[in-house]
Amino acid sequence: MTHIYLERHDPDKNLHRFYQMFVTPGIFGDWSLVREWGKVGSPGTVRKDWFDSKEEAKTAGNKLRVIKDRKGYHSILWF
Repeated sequence: MTHIYLERHDPDKNLHRFYQMFVTPGIFGDWSLVREWGKVGSPGTVRKDWFDSKEEAKTAGNKLRVIKDRKGYHSILWF
């Protein structure tokens, strides 16, 4: 997982949400997992979590993806 975009839709509750994550290198040899979430079509909230290696960041992102899958999010893009 380097970049993933998820969406969740529930028309009965008027719920249209997105969640995206991507792994990016820092300038000091560290890696970050950047997450953004919010309503589809609106700017979202952004959070960065820093890790010592790319693999640690990817593992954290994959764990979050599993949690989002359980909550009803579906992968739209994944590369």
